[in-house]
Amino acid sequence: MFKVIFKSSRSLTLELINHDIYYAKKVFDVKVNDKVMLSNVDTNVFSLYNLNPNESYEIEVLGYKEGIQTEEESSVVNVKDFGAIGNGLNDDTMAIQSAMLACPKHGRVFIPEGTYLVRPLFLKSNQTIELVKNATLLGHTDRSVYPILPAQITKADGSLIELSSWEGNPAPTFASIITGILVENVKIIGEGIIDCNAQNSDWWVTHKIQRGGAWRPKGVFLSNSSHIGMQGVTVTNTPSWNLHPYFSSYIDFIDMKIISPKDSPNTDGCDPESCDHVNVIGLNFSVGDDCIAIKSGKYEMGMNYRRPTSDMVVRNCMMAYGHGAVVLGSEMSGGIKDLTVTQCYFKQTDRGLRIKTRRGRGESAVIDGITFENIYMDNVLTPLVMNMYYYCDDDGKTEYVWSKKALPVDERTPYLGKFKFKNMVCENVHVAAGFFYGLPEQPIKSIELENITFTYAKNPIPEVPAMMSFLDKMTGEGLQFRYVDHVKIKNVKLGHTTGEPVLLENVKNFVEE
Repeated sequence: MFKVIFKSSRSLTLELINHDIYYAKKVFDVKVNDKVMLSNVDTNVFSLYNLNPNESYEIEVLGYKEGIQTEEESSVVNVKDFGAIGNGLNDDTMAIQSAMLACPKHGRVFIPEGTYLVRPLFLKSNQTIELVKNATLLGHTDRSVYPILPAQITKADGSLIELSSWEGNPAPTFASIITGILVENVKIIGEGIIDCNAQNSDWWVTHKIQRGGAWRPKGVFLSNSSHIGMQGVTVTNTPSWNLHPYFSSYIDFIDMKIISPKDSPNTDGCDPESCDHVNVIGLNFSVGDDCIAIKSGKYEMGMNYRRPTSDMVVRNCMMAYGHGAVVLGSEMSGGIKDLTVTQCYFKQTDRGLRIKTRRGRGESAVIDGITFENIYMDNVLTPLVMNMYYYCDDDGKTEYVWSKKALPVDERTPYLGKFKFKNMVCENVHVAAGFFYGLPEQPIKSIELENITFTYAKNPIPEVPAMMSFLDKMTGEGLQFRYVDHVKIKNVKLGHTTGEPVLLENVKNFVEE
């Protein structure tokens, strides 16, 4: 059985209906109208391209057939008809942008094979952009040719549109190679590449300071937009975060590759910030920071708007080599709720499922309704981490952040609610199976672990399990719970640990089955 999870006028993405983790149990072919279109497919999520608009197709996978019709389109415009060269040397920005602006409603902008040197391109509503196989958008290396997005725009009634941010605060940023502002009903499809070319520029040099009047651009930035879908495209070599939807709704990232060097700074894979109804399905991540980092503002934006990132699904993804696989926070002042992560494979990340916050994020910094299930991890240093003392930022190492005394619960105090971790295999653990540390004045409310197996690496790498002050490096530790109201573990198997298999400190209620 399979289902359609993405459809455009020229492409489809299908997903097997099973409980397998990222990879299918056996390779298979995909037939379209009785002809093999894909051979030896080994992943649960797969895509078909080069289809015709508004046409019915019979798709057959593993003996199951279903009729599917592609979407309509009003017209097609080819960027080469607008003067694009595609030789990697000529600046093709104006040609491609003109094609996008000229494309009629519900039309398709066609970008054929070639390498197109571009400055930031701005999306227009109600169109599809097709970046075909062997087509590359290559970013300019000169930051002086990048326009700057102001942090906010003031409307006629005096209210603000939050336009741009940097690490959770309103801030000017350089526009991204793909920038969408107040747009809707846009699809970016194809097997092409968005190469931001940061490795050949100075974006990664002295990256911690603002230069040229703005912070670094992202790879794809979507601000105050809705119903945006990206399918198939590879995003690589980004100046900072790869995918950054911001105050946006109904965002789909489907069957994509997100690739940046392991040592590239702040190149998170996907960072939805104060967004809702976000689907991240079938993505393959290999980046220089967190693969997925879910956010909602550092303090000001979260407390002002109290808009959480919510109703988000992460499914059938591969996360490799990043700092964290799926991370919540630390800029989560507006909260995070109703998140499901399932059927994902974590490979050689520093941490697996990681939640990070601290005092000062605010009373609206509420994380609740979170489910992680059906996960496989291999060579993840610490698979499960919940840390309410995250020490980054200028004031992160102050006593207010690191103190283990019970401080007053006030408008600055974050809240971690109920969390369920279920059906996981974590092999070759190095540091600790799980590290959970709440606040004495605001303990984590509930942690439930069910059907989880942890085994340990033969030659473990010593490291701290969480980014908090005064922690010593560890190897081979079990499950550690501090300041948690309710802990339940059911059918949890631990290999040989160096310390206590389960350490409980200031845990009100503990149940083991």
